[in-house]
Amino acid sequence: MKQLTHYDIQNTQKHFPITIVCDAIRTPENIGMCFRISESFGVEKIYFHENSPTTENRIVQKTARNTLQQIAQEIYTDFTELIHKLKAAGNTIIGIEITDQSINIQDFEFKNHEKIVLLLGSERNGIENIDLVDHTIAIPMYGRNSSMNVIHSLAITLYEVTNQISENRNNK
Repeated sequence: MKQLTHYDIQNTQKHFPITIVCDAIRTPENIGMCFRISESFGVEKIYFHENSPTTENRIVQKTARNTLQQIAQEIYTDFTELIHKLKAAGNTIIGIEITDQSINIQDFEFKNHEKIVLLLGSERNGIENIDLVDHTIAIPMYGRNSSMNVIHSLAITLYEVTNQISENRNNK
């Protein structure tokens, strides 16, 4: 068995109709990892709040590695306005958040939605205005802890979303 390097691997590059909205995420490592994970899963665009660390931040750059220029990004100031704009453009707004109406991630039919916005809440307070989302999803957990890092949640969610969409495309 031989361990492969980046030079040995030729990924099939795909883009998916997925947008990420980071609701006031403050940790530079999380912003950088958002880029890295989103690029890995073919996300179209990321929105960051104006108070989030910028791509000029050294820690964001180090954590994102070479993905900062590979994915479209935009800064927003008004969360409510952005969500209404994205809904008007035909997106389904899905919050990755534990609520009394959350659907387990594996039970949610991502493939039934044309364009998806995955909404990530801030590290401390979650999603700013949960009433603006169309759906919330939760990742089943089996330990004592009831939550995990926001970027780990994003990675798990993107894995499920892209698998469902890819499977749906292959079956057509």
